[in-house]
Amino acid sequence: MESISAGCGDAESLVLRFAPAVKILLWHGYLLGGTGSNVYTRALAREWTRAGHEVTVFSQEPEPELYDLGGARTVRPDVAGLLPVFVLDRYEGYEVKLVQDCTRAELDAWVERNAAALREHLPADLVFANHVLLGGPVGAASGARFAVKAHGSELEYSMRGNEPLSAWAREALARAEAIFVGSAHIRDVLDDVVGHVDRVHEVPPGVDIDEWRPRPRAEALAGLLAEARLDPPNPGNANERLPDEGNAERLAAFLEGDGPTVVYFGKLLYNKGVHVLLEALQQVDARAVIVGFGDYRETLEAAAGPRSLFTGPLEHRHLVHLLALADATVVPSIFPEAFGMVAAEAAAAGSPPLVARHSGLAEIADGLEQEYPPHLRHLASFATGDAAELGSKLSELLALPGPDRTAVREAARKATVTRWSWAGVARRLLEPFIYPHADG
Repeated sequence: MESISAGCGDAESLVLRFAPAVKILLWHGYLLGGTGSNVYTRALAREWTRAGHEVTVFSQEPEPELYDLGGARTVRPDVAGLLPVFVLDRYEGYEVKLVQDCTRAELDAWVERNAAALREHLPADLVFANHVLLGGPVGAASGARFAVKAHGSELEYSMRGNEPLSAWAREALARAEAIFVGSAHIRDVLDDVVGHVDRVHEVPPGVDIDEWRPRPRAEALAGLLAEARLDPPNPGNANERLPDEGNAERLAAFLEGDGPTVVYFGKLLYNKGVHVLLEALQQVDARAVIVGFGDYRETLEAAAGPRSLFTGPLEHRHLVHLLALADATVVPSIFPEAFGMVAAEAAAAGSPPLVARHSGLAEIADGLEQEYPPHLRHLASFATGDAAELGSKLSELLALPGPDRTAVREAARKATVTRWSWAGVARRLLEPFIYPHADG
């Protein structure tokens, strides 16, 4: 059964208005909260709608009215309770299975249910589907002109080494009018996992540069604590998808004083490399706020020292303030990443990111280095998994004299505004369709 609701938000968009306006069906098979492709979907809906396009978002989000979609319509396709995922997580009301653990009959039925929902809203100028699988097959089954956005998680976690899934994706992508990747790394991964496909356009994800911005410390701390006081109750932290109980008081006490603060935010999974950060912090004079949820949290908390605070997941309303307080944000992932979105958001907030130098994160480091003063460029990245190097560079970054610290913060912000704002991303994604001779 479908549910349709109106999006929210009437602010002016920075996106240049396109001519002519088009009707876009934006398909995303998951929720709209959290990070990664969920944020990507929300941002595109908001920017495209405010630019004058007619946008309908298809997702499994039960409460789309909580998110600013710029006024886009929303539809929740009936998927008969099944949710095929790339990383196992708990989703209330669903039978959750890894894509590769589903039978082909289950996947075909799931694709058809989603495609049927799209067909009910045709005609449209474009179906924009997230994820090679299962977005590619959903787009193809819709019968409409479609594009696919590869996010990386499906390629690495579900498709790599699985030839039947790769063959299915190859067949679907051959019918797509455009395939978008967020980095050169994901373009290479796509070729490696699926095989060569044509019509691939490299368009990095974006950052809301108005939301993520530098703020005075007192303002940022007050904003963070105010948002934490609005959190719903979570007795005993029983719901891992909610912020920890009592975060407002805990954060106020932990962030008291002017000591240097390091932040990590993201999933608490082994592949995210948080254990590398915790090891590095043993040699760093700093406190650390660790934000997120995941099956590795208990292990990480046991390994953390007394100067680390785990908050559970925080939303953007919290993070825009927390990152403005952070003297550095570390992205220590030891597994390939499509694009370092969290690093770009931190940079926009004026918190210099220190990232593991690999895959899409290396492209973030390259962008930062192009803006950093030459004698500080080495502080953008560290060797993957090397806790000693991370600790050394983190100590150096936190100890920079005032003028150098200001230069790094301003350069990090400039790198994001110049390269990774959502305004430019939203326009570039439509160029192959509105301006078919544009170079993607």
